[in-house]
Amino acid sequence: MDSLKKALAAAEAALEKKAYDLVVLEVDHLHSIADYFLIATGRSDVQVQAIARGIGERMDREDEHPIAIEGFHHGHWIVLDYVDVVVHIFFEPVREFYRLENNWTDGREVVLPEPYRSQARDLTLRALG
Repeated sequence: MDSLKKALAAAEAALEKKAYDLVVLEVDHLHSIADYFLIATGRSDVQVQAIARGIGERMDREDEHPIAIEGFHHGHWIVLDYVDVVVHIFFEPVREFYRLENNWTDGREVVLPEPYRSQARDLTLRALG
């Protein structure tokens, strides 16, 4: 699976678990860490863990397996490293504190295809208002 398809599959799985404030950044031109970052938010540590599990299950079905998983037990900031795609799932206050995407301002935000774009927008609007 190519990097963009992998990032979009992870985004779809995150949205299925009601992740919001979802951003996919293309960062391959900035650093060799990964091609894409997926950044998403959950409303509680339990939801953050559920989002991570959902992504893991989806990626397993695609025969993609992480080389590392960090932060799962606390559920405040979980990192799933799929080599060319790194997924960051934050508990809301932790995301606000770190605002990771501000560290990658030269990253290019990927416009999510429909229906993911609308679903991501709707989930974010519901979470914020």
